[in-house]
Amino acid sequence: MVQQYSSALLEKAVGEFSKLPGIGRKTALRLVLFMLRREEGDVDQFVDAIARMKREVKYCRVCHNISDTEVCPICSDPRRDASVICVVENVQDVLAVENTQQFHGLYHVLGGIISPMDGIGPADLEIDSLVQRVAAGGVKEVILALSSTMEGDTTNFYISRKLADYPVKLSVIARGISVGDELEYTDEVTLGRSILNRTPFNQ
Repeated sequence: MVQQYSSALLEKAVGEFSKLPGIGRKTALRLVLFMLRREEGDVDQFVDAIARMKREVKYCRVCHNISDTEVCPICSDPRRDASVICVVENVQDVLAVENTQQFHGLYHVLGGIISPMDGIGPADLEIDSLVQRVAAGGVKEVILALSSTMEGDTTNFYISRKLADYPVKLSVIARGISVGDELEYTDEVTLGRSILNRTPFNQ
């Protein structure tokens, strides 16, 4: 491969930045040149923050949200309603729902949705741990807040079957969100109303 830039080190750095999602080589070059102009101490802080995050960040043993501790601040907050669990696909969706300030229960992060085309089955997701949380008692409602796609609906149905034997209310967020939309890209007002106006899940 012909070297594109006058510095092999610059080339390497651009290549690494361009591996980030949504970052092309032009954007990667701008980021690299920006870092190059920064003080060495600032760059060291940036690199250290990324390295520490990779080494030390944890996943909450209760809900699987990202955390600095074994149990995340949401799960350990006594002011949250532990009887209501909002099931989401990923960490970004937790942030999206939290930004609405309309939900005060706990979360359960699946780590994806069922997608046979992508080779993702129920065993690849945190569904069994959700069932265990419900089986332990104290949960009155499970809100299925997954994307309104075929994969999201398939996952909703699978979870509903797994929880069918437990005395728990199962609901889905209202379809104020367009079919095919993903939660993390939905505006806060629409998402907040969808949670407040959730409806019983109908198998």
